[in-house]
Amino acid sequence: MRQLLFITCLFLTFNAVAQTEAYQKKTYTTRAGQTLPYRILYPKNYDRSVGPSAQRDKYPLILMLHGSGERGTDNEKQLVHGSKLFLQDDIRTKFPAIVVFPQCPQESSWMSLKREGTGQQSWSGHYAKQPNWPLGAVLSLVKQLRKTERIDKKRLYIMGLSMGGFGTVEAISRKPKVFAAALPICGGGDTTLCRRYARRMPLWVFHGDADKSVPVELSRQLVTKLQSLNADVQYTEYQGVGHNSWDNAFADPTLIPWMMEKKK
Repeated sequence: MRQLLFITCLFLTFNAVAQTEAYQKKTYTTRAGQTLPYRILYPKNYDRSVGPSAQRDKYPLILMLHGSGERGTDNEKQLVHGSKLFLQDDIRTKFPAIVVFPQCPQESSWMSLKREGTGQQSWSGHYAKQPNWPLGAVLSLVKQLRKTERIDKKRLYIMGLSMGGFGTVEAISRKPKVFAAALPICGGGDTTLCRRYARRMPLWVFHGDADKSVPVELSRQLVTKLQSLNADVQYTEYQGVGHNSWDNAFADPTLIPWMMEKKK
């Protein structure tokens, strides 16, 4: 029995490693010399010999921003949440896409909002004039990938959880013309800038009403502001769910189809 258990655990470990290795390890270097690790998943049978200018086989780009707990430089931890969703056979077959998971360094953040208070975290104020360098690097990386990979420029999507949820809202506030849809999970943002993107793209916002890390009021305020601007916004609030509302969001079978049908 012990031997069988050991073999089973070994198989599961190898399988998990094989899955994550499907995301190729790469790095992006800014003009200032800063290095941003990222992992990229290509569609099955993706032909690198066909240039980005080819008119056939264009693919959507999905950008996924992780939370604060996955920061670092190992180019591994950012795959903890969400990466398996895009490895599912039915998803890869029905919705082929180029999926990018960048990793924010430990000492920085995707967001430039001011944090106030202790205990239950809260954020207030406005974005800094320039984004934190990791978010700036991500936006530059997306621009580069649009030139070097076979990407459908009308189908760029951004999503993120916790710190990445904040980063998602900040990214579309700074670059409202780039993305076709945005999905911030347990995040928030500067609602004074909602007008920049409210009529440009649909949003699906997620949050748990028992979240003790990022107050659910932040998503409620964002959605209320967007609704006042007649934005195409959908809101899902999970009763009794804490900070890990991303588990519920990723388990929703309509999430990927909803996102992938959006076009600029």
